[in-house]
Amino acid sequence: MDFLQLLSWACIVFTVGMFSTGLTDLKTMRESKSTDNIQFLPFLTTCLNNLGWLSYGMLKRDQTIVLVNIIGALLQILYIIMYFHYTKHKRLVMSQTVAAGTVLTCGWLYFGMFLPEGDSRLSQLGLTCSVVTVSMYMSPLTDLVEIVRSGNVQCLSFPLTVATFFTSTSWVLYGLQLNDYYIMVPNTPGIFTSLIRFYLFWRFASVNQSSPSYKPVHI
Repeated sequence: MDFLQLLSWACIVFTVGMFSTGLTDLKTMRESKSTDNIQFLPFLTTCLNNLGWLSYGMLKRDQTIVLVNIIGALLQILYIIMYFHYTKHKRLVMSQTVAAGTVLTCGWLYFGMFLPEGDSRLSQLGLTCSVVTVSMYMSPLTDLVEIVRSGNVQCLSFPLTVATFFTSTSWVLYGLQLNDYYIMVPNTPGIFTSLIRFYLFWRFASVNQSSPSYKPVHI
């Protein structure tokens, strides 16, 4: 097994593991029969991101990207369906889902019909997916600032932080091996934000000794 193949398997295992952290929320919804304290938008935006990268992987003919994002999209769709089933705000969830579907349709029309096949389509799709991924990694920074102020890390998930770190590192190395900056660059912020969260766990561990378990949320 060469290094690229090893990285491919690492990307698959770590990324699927990261996507699977949503199963904790799924279990909570089933047990409580509600969606209290569970956010819907992370499921929706992650699903859109998966579908975007799936298209990129298909254009690039990269089986690793395709497989990971098929699994990711299916998991997010499962989370979305279960959330809709248990939420009391079905109209809001439906409107957000329709809006996401509209964005997806517009993207499909633009990339599939208006852009010529070849490097131009691949580059623009890669750039779009990269921007979305970077924004998803950077969006929790405001929450991290609040954690620094409060000194409370109970709203962070340590397993998710570990999964994000190894996932981002694997994809950065994978992109480096392929010389694909659209894979490498957007995953770099995931490493840095994970390191920040590791520091917060270490820095405020003594403050939260009375609460040894961490509440799993999407941050």
